[in-house]
Amino acid sequence: MESLATQPQSRPTALAYLEQAEQLSVDLPELKHVGPVRLEAIGIVGGGTMGCGIAVALLLKGLDVTVLEQDCAQLSTARQTLTSLLKMSVRRGKLQPEQMEELLADKLHFTLSYKALSKADLVIEAVFEDLDVKRAVFAQLDKACRPGAILATNTSYLDVNQIAVMTTRPQNVLGLHFFSPAYIMKLLEIVVGEKTAPKTLATGLLLAEMLGKVSVPSGVCDGFIANRMLATARASANAAVLEGASPYDVDDALVRFGFPMGPFAMSDLAGLDIGWATRKRQSLDGKKNGRDFAFLDRICESGWFGQKTGRGFYVYPEGQIPGQPNDDVIDLISRERWEKGMFPRVIGEREIVTRYLASMINEAAKLLEEGIARRPSDIDLAVVHGYGFPKARGGPLFHADQIGLPLILQQITTFMKEDAQFWAPSALLVELVDKGLTFSDLNQDGERH
Repeated sequence: MESLATQPQSRPTALAYLEQAEQLSVDLPELKHVGPVRLEAIGIVGGGTMGCGIAVALLLKGLDVTVLEQDCAQLSTARQTLTSLLKMSVRRGKLQPEQMEELLADKLHFTLSYKALSKADLVIEAVFEDLDVKRAVFAQLDKACRPGAILATNTSYLDVNQIAVMTTRPQNVLGLHFFSPAYIMKLLEIVVGEKTAPKTLATGLLLAEMLGKVSVPSGVCDGFIANRMLATARASANAAVLEGASPYDVDDALVRFGFPMGPFAMSDLAGLDIGWATRKRQSLDGKKNGRDFAFLDRICESGWFGQKTGRGFYVYPEGQIPGQPNDDVIDLISRERWEKGMFPRVIGEREIVTRYLASMINEAAKLLEEGIARRPSDIDLAVVHGYGFPKARGGPLFHADQIGLPLILQQITTFMKEDAQFWAPSALLVELVDKGLTFSDLNQDGERH
């Protein structure tokens, strides 16, 4: 089988492409004569892991930050977490000790009252990933915040439009999807709702620039750009495992391709319960499609959530990282194969990588079809900076152009024999192949709205 994994790299060209992609991502025609809201005081609702990470990112750039929590105990925990993270920034050389003390004394504030956010220029909600909880927060923010203040949700998957309707100012609402840890990860997806005003979008871009982040505008869909791409790629990896590969074969193959870690090790790092909750939500919402992978839920039902519980796809004796393969997971996978009457076959490294990349490229083309992503280069930025696609390969769509779209379409058509729904080729990909065009041609054309 000719492989998508064995084509030559083009490092200088790929890196130059990514630099140009960053410039294109903020070149939005609707903002030509629109300025942002001035940003000085920022509110954060939720002092958990993500909220504190965002707060540190803001504080390191000298912004005034007020963190709101719902009770004294959680507020105290947030204070301790932020102090610890700022001390870590001192150890990393990002802050001087006296600067940290100044931030703690003058720039960082804590509150239990929404009224304390009344003068904020921007408020970022970073609470639990539950639509009802977030909607309740936005109803409160709408009452407390000044006219013209921007209200942002840090949701990773949920519908920004359903959150915005809880306010009388949906034009001032957008998604600001930070990646964890927010004070390190460079990607900031700026999610534009149906009624998000250009001035609100411009403010999101300003914040990204102030924080030194790579901004990628996205439309509203489940998972936006980076997480939707990742979910599809993981589904292809799960299918490869049921077909006969082990999770460790998959991780090793993708690390050798250039990813910093494989999808199963990454899931352990993020927490397997996150994906479990997403699958339950999608099932309730009727959005679940494609194949079911019972071994994923059975791992979670066993209480194995990854690094934080010491066991997931890998085991972490005494917190040891990297972990060691979890033999019990192999038993769960074998059990599912037996239940489904599947006989494992040998799946080599080339096929593992080819499946993973082909699924990403096909899903990316669907994002462009739907108008969720404006340009192929935006998708490449999101996957490179959000999930470690190797920079030397320029992102999945740059890589696709290098190896040839006809080959990719051929591979996808071959994989359709095992799952016609999952591997249904994007109409855009078929169109590009028929016309002899590349994804790069769409970057030149600009938006596909």
